[in-house]
Amino acid sequence: MTLTFDGTVVVPVADPDDGERTTAALEPYLTSTSTVVVVNVIEKAGGGIDKAPMAQREEYAEKIYERARRALEDSPASVEFDTLYGTDVVETIFAAAEDRSADAVAFTPRKGNRLAELLTGDVARRIVREATIPVVGLPQE
Repeated sequence: MTLTFDGTVVVPVADPDDGERTTAALEPYLTSTSTVVVVNVIEKAGGGIDKAPMAQREEYAEKIYERARRALEDSPASVEFDTLYGTDVVETIFAAAEDRSADAVAFTPRKGNRLAELLTGDVARRIVREATIPVVGLPQE
């Protein structure tokens, strides 16, 4: 069985390396009927002080999209980019997927510091655990 994404897939990315790695891993599974929506969530403090100035975070999102765009430049898929804002990253991703009637969310799990994951919560685990649509973990090179 060959996996292909023939509909809309939301692809959350956190940094430029993640954006490039994830979209490169996704590219072989795309067709001319695929729509890829690469998203970066800017986490809001919910009434508190935000982690960094908004303009700086939006510029960073553009750097992420630039790397993802390059990885998908030969793809037959339609590609879109969307900066999302929310107090909960996972809820924001699935809300965007629902708004776009997405067929799946696809990501590559990042290898990280296990202690940091325990302290901050592992977004990848939450994406799988709280999924409201199919979630695909893409292979890492």
